[in-house]
Amino acid sequence: MKDPLAGLRDIHLPPPVSWWPPAPGWWLLAALVVLATAGALWWWRRRHRAGALRRAALTELGRIHERHRQSGDDQRLVQDLSRLLRRVALSRWPRERVSGLTGRAWLAFLDQVMEDRPFEEGSGRVLAEAPYRPGVQVDAEALVALVRRWIERATAEGGHHA
Repeated sequence: MKDPLAGLRDIHLPPPVSWWPPAPGWWLLAALVVLATAGALWWWRRRHRAGALRRAALTELGRIHERHRQSGDDQRLVQDLSRLLRRVALSRWPRERVSGLTGRAWLAFLDQVMEDRPFEEGSGRVLAEAPYRPGVQVDAEALVALVRRWIERATAEGGHHA
């Protein structure tokens, strides 16, 4: 009698599982990683840009303040501060929203970032009149402090209050 198992072939293992192409779950994970990385880069870039604007504006404010300490020219101080505020506003908001504002409308725009309306009703009022009035005298320290506070609020993350 013949052994019935003698005719069977030896056990053959299947080839090892290839790592490519990955299973659908790995594709989904890769897509999520790419999206998360892109979102993180977008957030970081936006935050860094706002910080760069703040740093540059505050540096310029320091130069303006120091120049005023040396010269004592209040009219030049107000003109320089007005220009600085306009440049920061144009960097943060659309040009069509900011560029045409003058007088009380400009002060109201600046106050939208603040709580206590210091531009329309406080020391910031001089920005609407003083640049065009020779011999004007202002409280330089209060005005510089107000502009510093506005810059910090306007350039903070989510600073699009106006």
